[in-house]
Amino acid sequence: MKHQVTPYLTFAGNAREALAFYSEVFGGEVLGIQTFGEAQFETPPELDDNVMHAQFKAGELFFMVSDSFSNNDITKGNRISLALEMESEEEIQSIYEMLKKEGLVKMELQDTFWGAIFAKVEDKFGITWDLNFTKEA
Repeated sequence: MKHQVTPYLTFAGNAREALAFYSEVFGGEVLGIQTFGEAQFETPPELDDNVMHAQFKAGELFFMVSDSFSNNDITKGNRISLALEMESEEEIQSIYEMLKKEGLVKMELQDTFWGAIFAKVEDKFGITWDLNFTKEA
């Protein structure tokens, strides 16, 4: 049986901003947004415009996002990183540059012992990205 892991990113009330940012970084699109106000169950009125569920797709990159039902329980994400294999040196350089704006570089973009160019960046929303481009042998 084949399993696919789909990352689900939770934000503290700024999921729409994050989706716009990722659309710019990865050239992707938001496939749909449902708000808490559209829910078929009772939600606090102050969450009506917050994202209950959305999907993002850019090529083979796919993930889902939402705002937390209680924005107070979200801290910067350090429990998960999203590993992305790039198709070219130009692509990894471009995505690295955009993700590090207002973010935190955990490992500079560099050649590695495993034959790749690699970087680890925590973006301005607290999501950690492992960027990898495997060079041809």
